[in-house]
Amino acid sequence: MNVPVQRLVAAVDLGSTKVTGLIGEVTGDSRSWGLRILGVGVEHSTGLRRGVIRDFEEVVRAVQKAMTDAERVAGLEVGTVYCGVAGEQISQRVSHGVASVPGSEVRTSDLARVNDVASNVSFGHDQELLHAIPHDYRVDGQPGYADPIGMTGERVEAEVYLITARSSALAHQRKAIEKAGWHVGEFVLEPLAASLAVLTQDEREEGVVLVELGGGSTTVAIFQAGKLRHSASLRFAGGHVTADLVHGLQVTQAEAERIKENWGAAYEALVPEVEVIELPAHGVHPARHAPRRLVAHIMRMRLQEVMELAFDEVARSGWAMAGLPGGVVLSGAAAAAPGMVELTRDVFAAPVRIGVPADGLRGLTDRVASPGFAVPVGLALYGARQVALGGGFGAGGRTSPAAERMFAPVKRWLQDFF
Repeated sequence: MNVPVQRLVAAVDLGSTKVTGLIGEVTGDSRSWGLRILGVGVEHSTGLRRGVIRDFEEVVRAVQKAMTDAERVAGLEVGTVYCGVAGEQISQRVSHGVASVPGSEVRTSDLARVNDVASNVSFGHDQELLHAIPHDYRVDGQPGYADPIGMTGERVEAEVYLITARSSALAHQRKAIEKAGWHVGEFVLEPLAASLAVLTQDEREEGVVLVELGGGSTTVAIFQAGKLRHSASLRFAGGHVTADLVHGLQVTQAEAERIKENWGAAYEALVPEVEVIELPAHGVHPARHAPRRLVAHIMRMRLQEVMELAFDEVARSGWAMAGLPGGVVLSGAAAAAPGMVELTRDVFAAPVRIGVPADGLRGLTDRVASPGFAVPVGLALYGARQVALGGGFGAGGRTSPAAERMFAPVKRWLQDFF
């Protein structure tokens, strides 16, 4: 396959239960761009927990397998990837900056200066800036400007949402991916990436909650007026559902995963009372049968707890569902369980839908038509957008550390200004 490297993007999603590699081609131009999926690779992995590497060599192995499989399907090789970041190493804060306007009109350079002032704060030990997202601007004390370029004034103020990550955690992830044979071009917050894959522009503008149900953690993200307003990571996720099934059904971990995928449900009322499943022999327990509603009950109890924690996080952040008319969008592998929409609707008392990557995609779309692919597809879309606008890198290229240091501050706020 002959595709210019500057039009390629590649992504690696390091999950708690699997690593996903994805390769795509950027289509269109800056006014109308899209992504054609060329290759996908998925490999089971237990090397990470809540975004932190626990088994370095296992992560290296899984990245090699996932990316090699994606390259084999695509029929080409890549060198640089976008990598997702989430979990316990993420921190957030809102910062304010002030700058004078030398002329009588606010210009792009003035916004760059005020955003850099707001971002130039002490993050503490072992923290580095991941994203700086402008939320609101004031011109001569007047609030409410999303884009004040062209306004007349002498003083501009910015409220910027700063997202940081633990430097050591990023260094470990970068080292693992480089040992596997690839270079990390940019780390991207996972809910920010996932939003590009499963949220509509109307939802991001009006206000919506994105709940990403991963294997090791659940991420809650709030979007409003087109911007990420709040994000948080919860400790309970799909892996805890599997553990509950192991304990409740007295089966192995592998068998619990199989039962969850094939027979699982998050809402007992959706399961016929007479339906039963066969449980294999395990230890002192012989082969036996169990009501499928028992599986649904075990899953519902844990998933309801997760959704209630997610609802509490939204309330704790200061947002009310009444101010988020887009409701809730669910993504992540656990979101595919039958009954998740009904369960979440009961908890949030709001509209709920499952987010499946679809819009703007071409190529091997059937390989990613699942809520579990929201993050890897979103990472590739994030990269595709940057390439289309001229601010990203091709998957075959490598940026120099010196260039990254020079352009990183402006790049961060410009790229997230959407």
